[in-house]
Amino acid sequence: MKLLRTIAVTFALYSRIPMPHFEWRDEDMKYSMSVFPWVGAVIGLAYWAVFYFGVVLGLPMVAVCMLMTAVPLILTGGFHVDGFMDVSDALSSFKTREQKLEILKDPHIGAFAVIRLCIAGLIYLASLAVVLESENAGRLVICLAAGFFLARALSALGVLTFRSARNEGMLFYEATTAGGDRTSNLVITGLQIAAAAAIMTYVGFPAGTLMVLAAIAAFAWYKYKSYKEFGGITGDTAGWFVTVCEVAMTVAAAVAAVLMG
Repeated sequence: MKLLRTIAVTFALYSRIPMPHFEWRDEDMKYSMSVFPWVGAVIGLAYWAVFYFGVVLGLPMVAVCMLMTAVPLILTGGFHVDGFMDVSDALSSFKTREQKLEILKDPHIGAFAVIRLCIAGLIYLASLAVVLESENAGRLVICLAAGFFLARALSALGVLTFRSARNEGMLFYEATTAGGDRTSNLVITGLQIAAAAAIMTYVGFPAGTLMVLAAIAAFAWYKYKSYKEFGGITGDTAGWFVTVCEVAMTVAAAVAAVLMG
């Protein structure tokens, strides 16, 4: 029962998949970071299904590419993309750390958020188009599907190990509640990262290896930028990381597709 409650709370927070309504308790959030990657697993399954049925139905690859891109946005409501846009505005402001943190709280978006999202979206679409036109498209799409799980597992690792930029907000609350059994959360999250990496490298070696390295590089960049610009991570920077990580892995998949001919 506790596991089911944790799954329901986590999916209610990080997806738009309908979940039962009940009163949340701190206990229900204790292992939410361990469950969080499974939101990515559902996204990955739907992502692969769109590709599979798109091929079966003979849809134009440009249509399949755009539908696949829409999958994570539909299933999550663009929760992570909202964080990406907020961080983009803050980073583009060149203001003090305190002012940047205030920008993250601002519900409005600026021009730079839109510009950076357009750039990221175009890079993602171009990279995915290269993947879908390659001879190894099937294997690469499986790797990309697993990448949604990997990105969120790494994000969970960040919540468990990185310092928070402020002592408030959902991310700080989750880090605090997970701290009640940090060791178990770290072990489960570490095993999930290893499993995702193993699947990606097995299915699409060497492309999967390149994608895993891209995810690790994005994770290192996430910590560096968050600490430098904000003094730690926030819910918005976590969303920024997931977006950057997914784009980085897709670019890596495209590079691998070109190199493999």
